[in-house]
Amino acid sequence: MSFDENNKNDDGRVRLRVLGISYSQIQSGAYALILAQADGPYRIPVVVGAAEAQSIAIKMEGIVPPRPMTHDLFASLAQAYGVVLRDVFIHKFEDGIFSSELTFVDGQGREVVLDARTSDAIAIAMRTKAPIYTTREILAETGFLMEVKEADAADLPSDSEIAEVMAPKLENLAIEELERTLARHIELEEYEEAAKVQAIINAKKSGQA
Repeated sequence: MSFDENNKNDDGRVRLRVLGISYSQIQSGAYALILAQADGPYRIPVVVGAAEAQSIAIKMEGIVPPRPMTHDLFASLAQAYGVVLRDVFIHKFEDGIFSSELTFVDGQGREVVLDARTSDAIAIAMRTKAPIYTTREILAETGFLMEVKEADAADLPSDSEIAEVMAPKLENLAIEELERTLARHIELEEYEEAAKVQAIINAKKSGQA
């Protein structure tokens, strides 16, 4: 995968923007937040919970809630104490989970880096207008190449594409979850997939013996 030099920072980080949210077919009650390469064709899906999806959607739509939401309160508190969110950095992707860092700078030039859930980090970044970055490696691993059109919800990856990226590796699942997955494949008559899951279950059980 090659990247336009205009779409990355001097240190190799790639800037992202929030594109939209769609309902996730992977996890019940969850949503897929779609991040787009700034001025580029790549899209990254991030599974987020309903509360975080609502917070992000409210900001996207320009809706002002009657009372501040948690992310609004956090942004207001930082502003009150003269702390600026410099950027959000999605620095790791492992087993279907994105890890992010928030970098804050105060009026004295002191810098603090905090770990955060990616959904929270992005919701806060949207309220402070802080830039969002990731690595070229993560974009290569999780990004989808989409035809560049208008930035709207129609330019989102399909549910199957999101599932392929976000689903955790079968080898990392517990035996109980693998057995539930096996039952689902059998019920849907997906016997080839069921055989793969059964082989992993057998290997795990023999390793416990």
